[in-house]
Amino acid sequence: MVQGNDTRTSEFVLLGFSEEPALQPLIFGVFLSMYLITVLGNLLIILAVSSDSHLHTPMYFFLSNLSLVDICFTSTTVPKMLWNIQTQSKAITYEDCITQMYFFILFAGLDVFLLTVMAYDRFVAICHPLHYTVIMNPQLCGLLVLVSWIMCILNSLLQSLVVLRLSFCPNLEIHHFFCELKQVVQLACSDTFLNNMVMYFGVGLMGGCPLAGIIYSYSKIVSSICAISSAEGKYKAFSTCASHLSIVSLFYGTSAGVYFSSAAAHTSHSSATASVMYTVVTPMLNPFIYSLRNKDIKRALKRFVGVVVIKRPIILGLK
Repeated sequence: MVQGNDTRTSEFVLLGFSEEPALQPLIFGVFLSMYLITVLGNLLIILAVSSDSHLHTPMYFFLSNLSLVDICFTSTTVPKMLWNIQTQSKAITYEDCITQMYFFILFAGLDVFLLTVMAYDRFVAICHPLHYTVIMNPQLCGLLVLVSWIMCILNSLLQSLVVLRLSFCPNLEIHHFFCELKQVVQLACSDTFLNNMVMYFGVGLMGGCPLAGIIYSYSKIVSSICAISSAEGKYKAFSTCASHLSIVSLFYGTSAGVYFSSAAAHTSHSSATASVMYTVVTPMLNPFIYSLRNKDIKRALKRFVGVVVIKRPIILGLK
């Protein structure tokens, strides 16, 4: 690779999961199915929330934003992998790699921040129910989402810019199905001390601080639920945050699993396989978790599907 920033003709090689030709159709089919389910499921959540005035509340406003981010999050990695399998090419240009890395960090950070904002929303709803509508007003909800975007854009921009200063060794093989920041930095021949410091700072700020906020919110929520005298009241209060708690556990659990599995196995292929859990599987499961455990979402989805089914025969009849 040419040193410095003159990397217009340079390419990385994404090795993916397996180099066996016989497994490529299976991998393509599995990931195409998961990607389509992810996009369709999250799109239905967005359409259901936007079409039902009863769901125009802070909780579902944040949920629709999370669904949008999940679509974008999965779209940064899976389509390129499917394209490489279809064309039997593992190459990705330097510019595309940096771009993919930027958007992956951006949407991963937004996932974390939105989960934190949703935890705060549940904290206010359960611990301060009488002041909920005053505290969680539309201006604050919009501001929380805007601040999340700004923080994540700045972080992903910083992480990507410090990679641009690196020069790379001749071996440009990435043992992953996308340009993962840590593995790209490991391919560098130049000093990576600054990159590692910025990377760890970003993980601490964008991962550790939101996790601390979620833990604090749920510690207060648990205390408030325990103070409720009736079992019915406890169940009703817990049910309002059960879906969110499931998604938080799934996202952070799979992320921690990726870290510990790769650290234990010391192989990049195991890290790539484990990364599928939080990059593909978790965004795919989010709509199911919310729709299966939430009566309001179920009702809105049925109403939305019913309207579409009714309108279609009318349009066809007019034609």
